[in-house]
Amino acid sequence: MLDGLKRLFSRRVPLPTAWDPVLVWAERERHAFRPLPEGDGFVVEGYFGALPWRLEWGPAQRSYIDGHELRLRAETGAAPGVQAMVLDRTLQAAMEQAVFDQYVDSVQTRIDRSTPAEMRWLVMLNKASGTELGALREGFAAVSSSRPWMACWVEGALAPALLDAPRAPGQPLVLTLARGRLTLRTALEAPTPEMLDAWLRIFGTALRELRRAAEQTAAAPPSTQASDWEAGSSRVEGGPSGQTEPADHPEAGHPPSDEAR
Repeated sequence: MLDGLKRLFSRRVPLPTAWDPVLVWAERERHAFRPLPEGDGFVVEGYFGALPWRLEWGPAQRSYIDGHELRLRAETGAAPGVQAMVLDRTLQAAMEQAVFDQYVDSVQTRIDRSTPAEMRWLVMLNKASGTELGALREGFAAVSSSRPWMACWVEGALAPALLDAPRAPGQPLVLTLARGRLTLRTALEAPTPEMLDAWLRIFGTALRELRRAAEQTAAAPPSTQASDWEAGSSRVEGGPSGQTEPADHPEAGHPPSDEAR
């Protein structure tokens, strides 16, 4: 009875008609559905076994995504000392150019926390080689605080899952891992049940492969490069493909909290 009352009250919240199929899908799969407080998006929550996940669809929270975005995240508890990012090469090139334009052409020499976390990581972390990326090397790039860990993560089922993702040409796709939290972001204007289900399967594959990589590599130690962001800035030199010089400070820490958004 309590569940019935909850569903009754939740349906009193005005929902756009276009979301009806998503609500039906969520109820059929026994996921929890609710609209965002602003009324311009929704949240779906569920479990992979005992591991909870959260799906959000709404206005983009990152400047590199136009319109609306799909966000999937889960607190995995795996590889807490590893920072890693996999992204499509079109987005990688755009981010590197943006860093160059903003911080070199403008004679600004330090990156601060106002820069999106993904752009900071692209500058600071170790880039995976084509050999390490394997099947992903043509369409994707990756950076990580542990290159062996990254190579292990993408060598299995994750690569074909990303290659088969239902993406249009140029559609941004980013997977990030920080403090054990895995996040997937992609542009999505029409949140159909089929599309949400497809991205949820990809996210589930990324989670399984993450745990496999963590077990096989015994979780690499934290990177001093990533901890540079905790002090708030880093020095940038050269162009989009240039080398970087970390800020001078000894503190160990974690990436800034805005990555969690």
